[in-house]
Amino acid sequence: MDANHTLDGTEPPSKKQKVGTDDAPNNCKKIVTRMDDYAKKTSYEVGATIARMHNTNIVHGDLTTSNILIRNPDIPDGESSNEWKPDIVLIDFGLSSASTNSKKTSCHEERAVDLHVLERAFVTTHVGSEDLVKEAMRGYKATCQSSDSVFVRLAQVRMRGRKRECFG
Repeated sequence: MDANHTLDGTEPPSKKQKVGTDDAPNNCKKIVTRMDDYAKKTSYEVGATIARMHNTNIVHGDLTTSNILIRNPDIPDGESSNEWKPDIVLIDFGLSSASTNSKKTSCHEERAVDLHVLERAFVTTHVGSEDLVKEAMRGYKATCQSSDSVFVRLAQVRMRGRKRECFG
């Protein structure tokens, strides 16, 4: 085996070919994000779970999809998505903080950064997951007591992120 072949003897994709696109070689599997009612319901509940955490003045600090677990048994055959409710568990609170700050603006900023990190994790890790992000934000808005203020700050955080991407 040399550097131009994989373990199974096939050629690896070139740097210009993208895995999951039409120009990828046949030995590359197309990556698809699940987008059914169960996935959307799970995303909604992720947002609601984050909102409940924020309602108790806890900010996660590293809110990526790798730090979100679903603690449910498999969906039984024939069960509709209306009867199934995902049980979401957030893990890895090593960078978390509890905000007892009387200035609500800094608390809203920290919450907005949590949401921005989650958005970026979804988009960069899960191809085509924009609708799932929208569902998570919808769940957050429905559950968070200060969601309007947090979303105002989130828009500001997004703008700062875009400036950083453009100007380094």
